[in-house]
Amino acid sequence: MTRTVAPRARTLVLLLLAAAGLLLAGAGPASAHAVLTGSDPRQGAVVDRAPAQVSLTFSEKVTFNPGSPRVLDPHGKRVDTGQVAATGESTYAVRLRDGLADGTYTVTYQVVSADSHPVAGAYTFSVGAPSATSVTVGGREAGGGAVGVLYGIGRYVSYAGYVVLAGGAAFVLACWPGGAGVRVVQRVVVGGWVALTAATLALLLLRGAYTTSGGLGDVVDLDLLGQVLQTKAGAALLGRLLLLAAAALFVAVLFGMFDKRAGQDRRRLTTGLAIAGVLIAAGLATSWAVAEHASTGLQPAVAMPVDVIHLLAVAAWFGGLVTLLTVLHRAPAGTPVPAGAVRRFSTVAFGAVLALVATGTYQAWRQVGSWSALTGTRYGQLLLVKVALVLALVALARFSRRWTARLAEAEDGHVQAVEKRGAPDGPGQLTAEATKQSSDEGTEHGSGEGTGAAGTGGETVSRSAGTPGGGTATLDPRRAAQLARQRAAMEAARRRRERDADPNRSGLRRSVLAEAAVAVVVLAVTTVLTQTEPARTRQEAAAAPSSSASAASTGPVALRLPFDTGGPRGKGVVQLDVEPARVGGNEMHVHVEGPDGQPLDVPEITVALTLPAQHLGPLPVAVERIAAGHWAATGVQIPMAGDWKVAVSVRTSDFDEVTVTRNAQIG
Repeated sequence: MTRTVAPRARTLVLLLLAAAGLLLAGAGPASAHAVLTGSDPRQGAVVDRAPAQVSLTFSEKVTFNPGSPRVLDPHGKRVDTGQVAATGESTYAVRLRDGLADGTYTVTYQVVSADSHPVAGAYTFSVGAPSATSVTVGGREAGGGAVGVLYGIGRYVSYAGYVVLAGGAAFVLACWPGGAGVRVVQRVVVGGWVALTAATLALLLLRGAYTTSGGLGDVVDLDLLGQVLQTKAGAALLGRLLLLAAAALFVAVLFGMFDKRAGQDRRRLTTGLAIAGVLIAAGLATSWAVAEHASTGLQPAVAMPVDVIHLLAVAAWFGGLVTLLTVLHRAPAGTPVPAGAVRRFSTVAFGAVLALVATGTYQAWRQVGSWSALTGTRYGQLLLVKVALVLALVALARFSRRWTARLAEAEDGHVQAVEKRGAPDGPGQLTAEATKQSSDEGTEHGSGEGTGAAGTGGETVSRSAGTPGGGTATLDPRRAAQLARQRAAMEAARRRRERDADPNRSGLRRSVLAEAAVAVVVLAVTTVLTQTEPARTRQEAAAAPSSSASAASTGPVALRLPFDTGGPRGKGVVQLDVEPARVGGNEMHVHVEGPDGQPLDVPEITVALTLPAQHLGPLPVAVERIAAGHWAATGVQIPMAGDWKVAVSVRTSDFDEVTVTRNAQIG
């Protein structure tokens, strides 16, 4: 049974971890959780005289990154003073230099929203009359690239580490105090602490690059790290590290002195550890609540405590599942998890589910706000996926409760049979006395009438060591120790076989494994949700009449543009894709194909966008070569919605070049 179940368990866990990784890798840059709802001058405006300042109004309070916002003239030269001042609750202004010439000016901004996510954007206005501009709207995007992916993975590992640390400790204190002396339980909880600590340190180092340039080289920038520590998110991460130091002491006591205490001393220590554990776990959960979605928007004073309770409930359920799964598969045969512990965990998990339903309902109302947003926004869609997965978990939990009841009935019957016989025996003993007696019986059996390799080996050595006349020499101490280890290993293997042959335990292992596997994906979806703009925020921003993102997205744009430069290998097709093709940040991919449909590697591709109706552009897009025939740009800023002219210039040699154009509705 063990040889079959263990590989299947490892395979399933690896597959679910891969699925979680794909969810995180496909999450992309964090969506804007604060949006630009107004500006002066407004986007696309043509003013008679140069303004003294540019003001930006956001949907919530934001923190500007160093060097932001920037106002650039048609040649890309900076014309603002760099000094930003708050002129309202969520309105900010930057002063401009005197004597600005006529033409089109580009305003770019890069901020961190109140819930700690990076937001970037750009728009244009004109003085006197619109003009051509050489400002490039492509480039690396805050929250994107390799840094964005690593940051998302770090967030997932930190959630998982917290769940295992807090949930594993709760499982020991509330369900199985005897598990404090079991090595695999200790490894689970300590592993959670290590994962959470490592992930928190990584997030602290990645934070500066994540919210600014998005470049890996900035991860080791100490100046950026100093700036991060002065922000709300940086302070939350630093506070989490301090609480993890206290958690290390808590774990040391839990698995050190706690297991050696007995009677009244142990009960008092259990109470003290329970209080300390709840305070530390709640403090760690608060480090998320004060810096993310709960800290901004509607009713933050209520939302943050609710978020803490939600995280505690998740840890109690999911972390307990991981611990239970581990001991069911890896605990020594002499210390199997008792049915009473499983029954108590079932009660704890049920209470956690009730807390999750209550807190999750409030969070959904707060972040979604309407039924239409459940299906009409990415946040709502992800929330529906999470709800479906949690419902699947609840259904699987019912099977686990059934196996738990059967296991308890079987062990109760075993105890009654032992009491009638007056001595414990057999596998699955519920008391330390019964387990010890079984061990003594196995040792005596192995040393007296052992069979198999160990018994045969012992007899052979004994005979070979005999003295003339039938006497027997003393057995070599090394050989005796080796035989003792062999007998102990055989006895442990026998107990594992008998334990794994129990159909109730096997059924419970399978159902708990399925629960834990689904929980892995739930955590991945939750991590992506924390990086996604809440549905209520998106709908409110779309409803704002002056919002830069007020126009509804028409969906991704896909254009096929045939070209012929007139030279050798000068014919082909350009496939240009823009996603999500809306106002704000976009991703552009350009594929060049030859007449045979295969990728055509060309020396140069340039792209420019023009909005004739507003006399805006051309705005060059900095596309970079990814592979043969493939060019791309991220963070392409579309300042306003409309019928844009897309011009693609293809150069196939030093002398052969052609520009092809096509109109596309964007925004």
